[in-house]
Amino acid sequence: MISVAIRLRIKYTTGMTTWLLRQWVATAATVGAAACGICVAFGAAQAADASLWDGDVRSAVRLVAGNAGADQALRAGIELRLAAGWKTYWRYPGDSGVPPVFDFSKSENVKSVAVAWPAPHRFTDNEGSTIGYKTGVLLPLRVVPENPQRPVRLRLNLDYAVCERLCVPAKGTAQLELGRAPSPHDAALAAAEARVPTQSRLGEAGPLAIRSVRREGGPGKAHPRVIVEVAAPAAAPLDLFVEGPTEEWALPLPDPVDGAPPWRRFAFELDGLPPGADPAAATGARLRFTLVSGERAIEVTAPLE
Repeated sequence: MISVAIRLRIKYTTGMTTWLLRQWVATAATVGAAACGICVAFGAAQAADASLWDGDVRSAVRLVAGNAGADQALRAGIELRLAAGWKTYWRYPGDSGVPPVFDFSKSENVKSVAVAWPAPHRFTDNEGSTIGYKTGVLLPLRVVPENPQRPVRLRLNLDYAVCERLCVPAKGTAQLELGRAPSPHDAALAAAEARVPTQSRLGEAGPLAIRSVRREGGPGKAHPRVIVEVAAPAAAPLDLFVEGPTEEWALPLPDPVDGAPPWRRFAFELDGLPPGADPAAATGARLRFTLVSGERAIEVTAPLE
């Protein structure tokens, strides 16, 4: 299970927002609920298909239940509600930010919980570019029970951050008993699952594809540059995100560059490697790419050649 801890990944440390976020997150463990403001519950009673909302005027979190899948796993979701103008972060937050940290360790009869991530968005401001969600997000869950014949009670402790002009840490707790009956949240869960990037292979043909990943460099360059060539409709909106093989990597966000139609290209510097790592020795490192075009998205894991 994931331990309760707030992880902070900040590549660029300029700007008051980033400085304040660093200070708040560093003290969140001791400040506890006081750092999040006065928490209020949205809803009068717990329903069988959803937990109470836990949060404040900026954000709130709850668990929702879905019907069972074809196997022994149960479907559920973490729903985050955000006030107008506020955002929260993806699993990789970008130049600065705090990814959510999930703790299901207090659950009953739960063997494992897998969190799925709908395709995120890029946000750019004076502090750089970050990756996440606005207005809210529903994160699908796949819950595997220890004993399928016994009741499953899912308990969540969530540490996350929300940002408007300033960023603040937030906490949420929720619990919900999961079953196999139809749920009024099935349609919303199905829509969120449809926005999770589909797995694809490097070079695989399709209307949305990553054709190649190559590194280029030369004398006088502080960092090699990585070029990613993609296939997508010419007029379609397109964005690309990249993650390293471990959490110690903090790669910059790829930017679009000119490419010969029908191919389109993105590029980023091979910067943000773990301390002491040599970019020249990074050949073979497996990078995870998420290519997003509107409601369609794919995920490709490819070695750095």
